[in-house]
Amino acid sequence: MKVAITGKGGVGKTTFASTLCRLYAAEGRTVLAADVDPDANLGLALGFSEEEVNAIVPISKMRKLVEERTGANAANKFFKLNPQVSDIPDTYAKEINGVKLLVMGTVETGGSGCVCPEHVMLKAILSSLVFRKDDVVVMDMEAGLEHLGRGTASMMDQFVVVIEPGARSIQTYGKVKELAADLGITQVRVVANKVRSAEDEEFIRSRIPEEDLLGFIHYNADVIDADRNGKSPYDFSPEAVEEIRAIKAKMDAEK
Repeated sequence: MKVAITGKGGVGKTTFASTLCRLYAAEGRTVLAADVDPDANLGLALGFSEEEVNAIVPISKMRKLVEERTGANAANKFFKLNPQVSDIPDTYAKEINGVKLLVMGTVETGGSGCVCPEHVMLKAILSSLVFRKDDVVVMDMEAGLEHLGRGTASMMDQFVVVIEPGARSIQTYGKVKELAADLGITQVRVVANKVRSAEDEEFIRSRIPEEDLLGFIHYNADVIDADRNGKSPYDFSPEAVEEIRAIKAKMDAEK
């Protein structure tokens, strides 16, 4: 299973992504979680401590590694467009609770000169992840699909947008669907989070096609407490875990 999860900041996509990873790991699957969001906090949601998360250097910040693999440096402005990266997940991922975490980082443009090698590196790594045929790969992405190329996108099993009951969140779903269509992806699924009432559910159903809606995760104070304490929601909220387990079952059935 290869899953790309996206959505606006604050909607709960990292809660969904981390719990999905923990559920697959509990089944004995080999799980690789790729944190592609510039506001990287998937590590905390998986169960790492703040000190452990702060000690992780994102791949995009590993200048020496980027230079070695792409051949780009201050003296050489030419670089490889297809660097060798297949070993990077196993070499640099950090493991906890049966999940391997690879923090990708982001490409900084302000004052950093040529950023192309870093961008090429990240895209190459994401492309390599879809070829890990025996692994579950979950990509926690920002509200877009910029790091995915057409070839990578075509091999994903699921594109999931996490939304909350609100017009702006629905608008993000529409934009992601447009981006996915540009990559040749015709189906983008939706998980509705922070649902408080039957009215919220009806609001979502009235705006999301039934075939795109994977399910609901209801507002849960235990998830808020987990975030406040820097802990994994998987260990704090049995109710949220069961709702996500049901969503996972639907995803598995459709693979």
